[in-house]
Amino acid sequence: MAALKTENQDNQWLLSDINWSKLDLTSVTPELLAAVKTAALVEANSGDYVIYLHNIFPNDAEFKRLADIWGEEEVQHGAALGRWAELVDPTFDFSSRVDHFRSLYQLPLNVSESVRGTNEGELIARCVVEAGTCSYYSAIRDFTQEPVLKQICTYIARDESRHYRLFKDNGLKRASLGFFQRLKVAIGRVVEVNDDELGYAWHAANAPLEEIGVNYDREKCTGMYNRIVAGMYERKHMDAAVHMVASAIGLRSQSRFMQLFKKIAWWRLKKYSQSGAVFFSP
Repeated sequence: MAALKTENQDNQWLLSDINWSKLDLTSVTPELLAAVKTAALVEANSGDYVIYLHNIFPNDAEFKRLADIWGEEEVQHGAALGRWAELVDPTFDFSSRVDHFRSLYQLPLNVSESVRGTNEGELIARCVVEAGTCSYYSAIRDFTQEPVLKQICTYIARDESRHYRLFKDNGLKRASLGFFQRLKVAIGRVVEVNDDELGYAWHAANAPLEEIGVNYDREKCTGMYNRIVAGMYERKHMDAAVHMVASAIGLRSQSRFMQLFKKIAWWRLKKYSQSGAVFFSP
């Protein structure tokens, strides 16, 4: 994994670009802090996914180079969110919490083929994730009144939009799946939002240190996280995410199916916000 950037490159932001002195503790709720801590751990663990991408794209040197850059930027997202969380809560040790998370959850790295069945499917699944994270950080940006977090999320949402285009463009180069095959992959990745990655991230970020790894309850952990996230979303954020996912699978933006999917997604978000079953997460 490449090191974090130490000088401005290609107009990308640096940790030093964040105006940390503007931090306003009075505008941070415990719920928002807990959600950001969770997101920080997921972002910081992106290095494993880079290894996974190298394994399944062994002969594509250019894509692997781009994946390295993607991973570097994702790790920087985690570093920024983690530093913010430490400033808000001095008892939070970002580095040790990342270590706890990694001890609980690991991607399957000893593989040579995508778990999605095809490399195109892998890239479509990644588009789903990037669409979700772009909408997620846009939602936090618009929801929070805390100036530093608003700046961080503005930067991250912009990155995630670029990342979405990276995976979408590389997927188009490999286009071989039919529409319903692409749709199946996308739906499958949406369903995985409530898997152990998110649950363990919440647990490792927010449980008392002596309780990490003890009495872990996936449903409870994902439910608490997702209820908080659902409360920050506006209709425009969900519409944007659905539009990006639909575009990645080849659905026309003005089609009746697109409009239907947007309505269903918003209804589902509101209906299940109390139970914790939402569409997207980091």
